[in-house]
Amino acid sequence: MTAGEVRATPTPDFRERATLSVVRGALLIILAVGLIGLLAELLLIDHVEDPWQRLPIFLIIASLIILSWHVAERSALSVRFLQGTMALCIVAGGLGLLLHFNGNIAFELEMQPAASGWPLFREALKGATPTLAPGAMVQVGLIGLAYAFRHPVLGLNGER
Repeated sequence: MTAGEVRATPTPDFRERATLSVVRGALLIILAVGLIGLLAELLLIDHVEDPWQRLPIFLIIASLIILSWHVAERSALSVRFLQGTMALCIVAGGLGLLLHFNGNIAFELEMQPAASGWPLFREALKGATPTLAPGAMVQVGLIGLAYAFRHPVLGLNGER
């Protein structure tokens, strides 16, 4: 290096953007793998008996379609649609938790009509229908929202 040359070092801003890009890419992969895994699981356990059971399947398929669109186009509209479906996944997961829990309560009360309080609650959590399984929908929804948070294509904070 001669006296007049200046060594170019990445600025902290550049390194931060590069790190965020890697993290965002990892979240996108985790989201896709999670959605595909959940879809496979729901289909394998034949989670299609009634419309409430088909709801997460339709949401996952819609999410995968929107995710594919987003990967192909990376537009602000595709990010907004992704955010919307992820919010719906969170709502569906919460609803699923309630439906699973209420189904287990009803089953436990059929088996033990006098059950109540903490023992009934505990048995409902451990019931035949996995009470906490719909939490996986909440989880993929949160991952998707984390991916979309301040996404560069939205042009927030002067980013583009």
